[in-house]
Amino acid sequence: MKGKILVSGCLCGKKVRYDGKDAACLDPRFVRWMREGRLVGICPEVAGGFSVPREPCEKAGDTVVDKFGHDFTAKYKAGADKALALARKYGAAVAILKQNSPSCGSLYIYDGTFSGIKKRGEGVTAELLRKNGIKVFGEDQLQEVEKEIEQN
Repeated sequence: MKGKILVSGCLCGKKVRYDGKDAACLDPRFVRWMREGRLVGICPEVAGGFSVPREPCEKAGDTVVDKFGHDFTAKYKAGADKALALARKYGAAVAILKQNSPSCGSLYIYDGTFSGIKKRGEGVTAELLRKNGIKVFGEDQLQEVEKEIEQN
């Protein structure tokens, strides 16, 4: 069996997003990796203690808040820790995470103003995984993922 890939649960079709929906990735490469049993899914937000559905949150500086200003950073960090532990358990050197999420965004996240504006940045989980040597990609970067896993 080739190496495992840590993946946002919503990309695997699990209805774990803040709005109770999924963000299933139907790209043939992703579907093939799923069929091969290479994907290890986790929703860091649910793993950190959030329910489904829940109020949307955005990362504002080093904190994660909802539109009412409630600070949920601790739950986001707890979920990130669980995602890292799962990646280590399965030896995943690569992760595919949901873009724009305050937890999983790898290139862009919402700017913390709840105005729909995105900025360059990464979510809490993406940042922790990268700091621990795991290469993080978004669902829109599967060509890069494919190249990365072919090298390993």
